[in-house]
Amino acid sequence: MEGLWILRYRRQLAACACPLSMHEIITELQDLQMLTEEETKLLQEVTLLPMRAENLLDILVGKGKTCLQALQSCIENSCSYLQLRMRHYDPLVLKHLEKVKTKDPCPLLTQLDPLLIVEGLTDAQLQEHDIVQLELGQEGRGTPRQLSLEKLLVSLSQVSLPPRITLTVGVAGAGKSTLVRLFVERWIRGEVCPSITSVMALNLSELNVYDRLSTDRLVRLANPSYVKPPEGSLLILDGLDELRAPLDFSESIACTDPQKELTPECLITNILRGNLLLETAIWITSRPGAAAWIPGGLVDRMTEIPGLRTEHIRKFLEQFLPDNSGLVQRVWDHIQSHRSLNALCSVPALCRIIGTSLGYLLHTQDSSCLPGTLSNIFSWYLKAQLCDRDGLEQSGSARRTVANLGRLAFNGLIRKRSVFYESDLKSCGIDTPLTPGSLSARLLLCQHSPSCLSFSFSHLLLLEFLAAVHYHSAAKRAIFDLFADGAMSWPKLGYMNHYKSAVQRALQADDMQIPIFLRFLSGLLSPQALRVLSGCLPGKEELGGHRGPAVDYLHSLLCAGKVVSCSTVNLVCCLQELGHTELTSGVEEDFINGTLGGKLNMLGCSALAYLLRASNSCAHETNLSQCLTYNLVKILLPQLQYCTSIRMENNTFKDDVMELLASVLHNKDCAIQRLSLAENLLSDRGVKVLGRALMVNRTLVSLDLHGNFIGPKGVKALAEALKNNQVLLSLNLHNNQIKSGGTHYLAESLQVNCNLKTLNIQKNNIEAEGAESLARCLKQNQVLQELWLSSNTLGDRGASALAEALTENSSLRTLDLKSNSISNRGLSALTSGLSRNQSLKLLNLRENSISIEGSRALAESLKRNCTLKHLDLTANLLHDEGVEALAESLKENRSLESLHLQWNFLRAASARALAGALRENLSLTCLDLQENSLGDEGTAELSSALRENTTLHALYLQGTAIGPCGAQSLAEALTVNKGLKLLDLRGNNIGLRGAKALAGALRVNTSLQTLNLQENSIGLDGAICLANAVSANRSLTLISLQGNHIGQSGAKVISETIRNEAPHCKVEI
Repeated sequence: MEGLWILRYRRQLAACACPLSMHEIITELQDLQMLTEEETKLLQEVTLLPMRAENLLDILVGKGKTCLQALQSCIENSCSYLQLRMRHYDPLVLKHLEKVKTKDPCPLLTQLDPLLIVEGLTDAQLQEHDIVQLELGQEGRGTPRQLSLEKLLVSLSQVSLPPRITLTVGVAGAGKSTLVRLFVERWIRGEVCPSITSVMALNLSELNVYDRLSTDRLVRLANPSYVKPPEGSLLILDGLDELRAPLDFSESIACTDPQKELTPECLITNILRGNLLLETAIWITSRPGAAAWIPGGLVDRMTEIPGLRTEHIRKFLEQFLPDNSGLVQRVWDHIQSHRSLNALCSVPALCRIIGTSLGYLLHTQDSSCLPGTLSNIFSWYLKAQLCDRDGLEQSGSARRTVANLGRLAFNGLIRKRSVFYESDLKSCGIDTPLTPGSLSARLLLCQHSPSCLSFSFSHLLLLEFLAAVHYHSAAKRAIFDLFADGAMSWPKLGYMNHYKSAVQRALQADDMQIPIFLRFLSGLLSPQALRVLSGCLPGKEELGGHRGPAVDYLHSLLCAGKVVSCSTVNLVCCLQELGHTELTSGVEEDFINGTLGGKLNMLGCSALAYLLRASNSCAHETNLSQCLTYNLVKILLPQLQYCTSIRMENNTFKDDVMELLASVLHNKDCAIQRLSLAENLLSDRGVKVLGRALMVNRTLVSLDLHGNFIGPKGVKALAEALKNNQVLLSLNLHNNQIKSGGTHYLAESLQVNCNLKTLNIQKNNIEAEGAESLARCLKQNQVLQELWLSSNTLGDRGASALAEALTENSSLRTLDLKSNSISNRGLSALTSGLSRNQSLKLLNLRENSISIEGSRALAESLKRNCTLKHLDLTANLLHDEGVEALAESLKENRSLESLHLQWNFLRAASARALAGALRENLSLTCLDLQENSLGDEGTAELSSALRENTTLHALYLQGTAIGPCGAQSLAEALTVNKGLKLLDLRGNNIGLRGAKALAGALRVNTSLQTLNLQENSIGLDGAICLANAVSANRSLTLISLQGNHIGQSGAKVISETIRNEAPHCKVEI
């Protein structure tokens, strides 16, 4: 019967058939007249589904190929995915495949794709609990490469081979098994990896019931139809962390015989080594800790599930929370306000638990104070599960069920097991099969497989929470160490002795679960959690009886510490769970106010380390300026590596601190992206240490060392590091006396470095030779975008060298040459380069010696240049003639957006020329004419242009000798102008008359947003006129009236008037 696969899958049909699929198939076959009414009746009388499927097949076999073809077509078109279940016979897929919708795929599934390619596990992944990993974040990984599910098992280049061993890691609940199901479903449809001929998927927890098994038996477990895997097969081993014992590659026996029986751990070890199933591709999923069992050299490709992104968390909440009265929004806002909750919600399973807890609380109590600690969240989750579908709390048996589940969880905790079997449940008083809708059925997931029936809690945290519930109750009456697990131990009397025992276990444990268990145990001492669980906990409940002693004990341990480790931070987390927030709130207030100096002892450092993880305000930018010493850095060092942005300015650091910080930058867990060590006492010795760290660091993108004593030797070390470093984007060496010699080293490194975009070497005593070195490098380097060279002594020679570089460079966007002794000669060379350059956006020539001749040369180049947007000529010697030339160029230039002409000895003639340009120019948005003698005449010229110009947004006229007449001119222009948003008239003398004129304009103008009238002699009457006008204006958001002899009482009246009548406008008075 060629073309029929149904007979080969006879056993799978019997195993996979469900009531829905059988009813659907029998009905359709009856409609097709392949079954008679009598045959249909006989089939329906068979109660066992496998037997019904067998009988159906027997009937159709006797009728020939046509009837079998009809059955096969029914299965292929079945909405219950029976074909997928049969053709891929795997208990892991059977349980969840029906949930996958062809036309409307679950958003959660699609969000697990793409994965991240990683090069190995971080120390945190190897040593810390999954929750701590989430709290620390993924910043230390930099920007890992993304990989779609379609490319997971294929070669990524034409010269590479497909991976044999692929390892995918993810924290508990991240979706590893869901990803496997998604892959299998897509593979069966032919959407991914068509070169794979067969997929065999196996949940490794199934192997725990076998003492020994062979490779052939393993293959039959994964797919009963195979004796050995076909060529081009894929074996999926899901859940390495669920194996009963760890893999041991050093002690396992080598075996190449597929029929020889081995322990499951030894068998998996030989498969991964390539001793068995060498021609079969292997895909393993695991939590990070268990993944460390596999030597890195055996893994061809390692990927990681990144979890839900922030924008997807809300969408996921909307899938299971009813949006009644803004419920989803309130839950979402609360999660966003808690950094740790937001991190945990990146895991789908935890997002569901947290969302369910908060949603239930809001639905039942409409509380304005939502929980933020783990113990309170899980207490409300347990409370929610204790209610039936109608919202009514279950009967008094709940207390006994919680006790039994807690005992099961605690046994799993101390025996390091997360998968349980029927015997485990029965030993803890839990009956099987689980009654649908019962508390046990809600908290335990049941996994069916041909070999066994297994159970696990819906998340690892739930196991640890229930284990803490058991310990909390048992410790009140236990006389021996509860962790002894039946072994002999010294007597322990009293709850606090047991609590202290748990704390010591957490501090010393190599088991990652105990510290989180301790958080839950501490939380159960808080009155908030106990009130939630009132009537649910086994044993007698005491509200807050042990809270005080527990707080004192944790405080004593924190004070006795010498380094702030993750264990130390966990103790602070326990204080938070206890509801003791005084320590962290005090440190957070000092941190925000910048008053930490002199207040950081061991307790303060521990609290600070916790805040760097949990507080949004502290984690965004870690400002530790003016508060650290060498010893404090040493104490905080283990936690600083997890910060992304650190400021350690003005701490009088010496070179010995660099040894400490370099050790952090060397660490593969380092997450620091921005580091500022400005205004310290670092010399070349300390920077050499830093340079060695930069050669291997992969995260630091911005380094600020301004205001130290680095010198040429220190810069040489940094330059050598830049030749190897491929991450750093910004380097600030302002005021470090690097001189021309140091600049030469930097220039050499920039010829090799292809990543640095910003280099700040202002105020470094750099002469023309240094500029020439930079110019040579700029001809080759096409990456650097910003070069800050102000306050050096480049002179005309240096400017000429840079000008020549501009003709060839196409990357530089900003060139700062402020205060560099550049005269007309140097500017003439620069303008020549500027005429041919097509990349420069900002040119700063403040405080040089440019006069009329240079201005005319610059004007000619502006007629040809079409890229420069910002030009600063402040404090030069342009005079009216020079500005007249620039104004003529503005009539043709279409790119310049801001022009700064402060302190240039300008008069009314300059204003007249610029006014003419403004009538034609459509690109200039900012014009700065401060501290020039324009007078009322010049102001009138500019005002006349403003009547026509609609593109100028900011006009700065501070100290330009404007009187009442000039103010009147501006006021008349403002009545018709629709473009100006900022007008700065500080330091003039417009008086009462000018103030009244501007007040009249404000009643009409609809565009002005900022008006600065400081020091203009307007008096109280003028201020009152302006205040009344502001009340009628809806666009103004800031008005400054300081220094106008208004008086204290007058200022109060003005402020109150504007606050009451125009709350949208801020007044400075």
